[in-house]
Amino acid sequence: MELPFAESYKIKMVETIKRSTRKEREEWIKKANYNLFSLKSDQVFIDLITDSGTGAMSDRQWSAMMLGDESYAGSSSYYNLKKAIKDILGFEYFMPTHQGRAAENVLFSALVKEGDYIPGNSHFDTTKGHIEFRKAHAVDLTIDIASDTEAYHPFKGNVDIEKLEKYMAENAAKVPFIIVTITNNTAGGQPVSMECLREVKRVADKHKKPVLFDSARFAENAYFIKVREKGYEKKTVKEIVREMFSYADMMTMSSKKDAIVNIGGFIGMRSEKIWRDCSTFNIMFEGYITYGGMAGRDMNALAVGLDEGTEFEYLETRIKQVEYLGERLKEFGIPFQSPAGGHAIFVDANKVLPNVPKEHFRAQTLAIELYLEAGIRGVEIGALLADRDPETRENRYPKLELLRLAIPRRTYTNNHMDVIAVALKNVFDRRNTIKSGLKIVWEAPIMRHFTAELDKA
Repeated sequence: MELPFAESYKIKMVETIKRSTRKEREEWIKKANYNLFSLKSDQVFIDLITDSGTGAMSDRQWSAMMLGDESYAGSSSYYNLKKAIKDILGFEYFMPTHQGRAAENVLFSALVKEGDYIPGNSHFDTTKGHIEFRKAHAVDLTIDIASDTEAYHPFKGNVDIEKLEKYMAENAAKVPFIIVTITNNTAGGQPVSMECLREVKRVADKHKKPVLFDSARFAENAYFIKVREKGYEKKTVKEIVREMFSYADMMTMSSKKDAIVNIGGFIGMRSEKIWRDCSTFNIMFEGYITYGGMAGRDMNALAVGLDEGTEFEYLETRIKQVEYLGERLKEFGIPFQSPAGGHAIFVDANKVLPNVPKEHFRAQTLAIELYLEAGIRGVEIGALLADRDPETRENRYPKLELLRLAIPRRTYTNNHMDVIAVALKNVFDRRNTIKSGLKIVWEAPIMRHFTAELDKA
């Protein structure tokens, strides 16, 4: 008999989480203006709002933190991280920042100007926000099948190379770089194939443009290449990672994802000139160039996390838990972006709540219903996040209207996944009774979903 799959870690410390009643949750979410970001953490039972900075660090990482060098300039922790980035990712130049959006802010301050166009695959919220804040334009060239949640494709996160070829032939003069998000978060945590990365680099080189990887979940992407792409079955994750980044000229990293730390980020670069250009902005926005808003102890933990996060056994455990939740939802007939993503399950709110007008923010409505049902906090990846068109100020309605259930790393057990699945089933079973959603009563001019205030429509 084949042995069942088991996690590749054992639990050394636990944290108490609090249960609540539906009546309490109704009061709390109303006071939070129907925005799940505004809830207090102790008002949440299972927290799936993000996998960013919410994972559990290992004994090796905690040990490394005790050796953190907090010197303002030139700390040994900086050089530990520099070596890890060079050895694992292959970048000669790097700059630490306090998290991923800070890396984008520094790099885009050096590279993006008004009127630019940045093609890529489904830019995520902060990436698009930093582009549009500079009065530039994010151009989504993801393959079409990514918007069909029921269709199977092993690499739904891919850039459509034919579209990219055409776009660059017509607009290259206005393009400072091409961006590839690995994995593609907005499309459902979907991976990008090595073949696609290679082809993006070919097109970029043809037009003499650099390639930037948004790399928050690069290790999960490498895992999918290993298990899904022909020719990579026998390669280690670290070997795949090195080849992936050989097709990139720059990278931004939110280390709070695949490096399994609570805070941190960085920019990796091959160009000394770009490094020098970024250094001014890093000093202005983040701190000195050898700490960039990070404590030495956190840089040490990050260096270890890059090593641990690119080991197959860890990634297999992590991704199989996401797959487990997906299989439970399949049993209940709940539609989600298939195949299951690397870091999250993305429930198709358009199919779960078709009776709710799209103007009522279906995915946000579904997220609120799930919270009321069981105290589970997810996040909307749909019209609320898509924001308004910068020119017309009309709401944008993306093809995909998703409720993301992001699974923190090494944090919850499969028992928690069962609770999530049954809670969603309960909402799904009464979906036909849900006919109205939410309206915005206040919003920020950009990246509104974090702080928007809503009410029942």
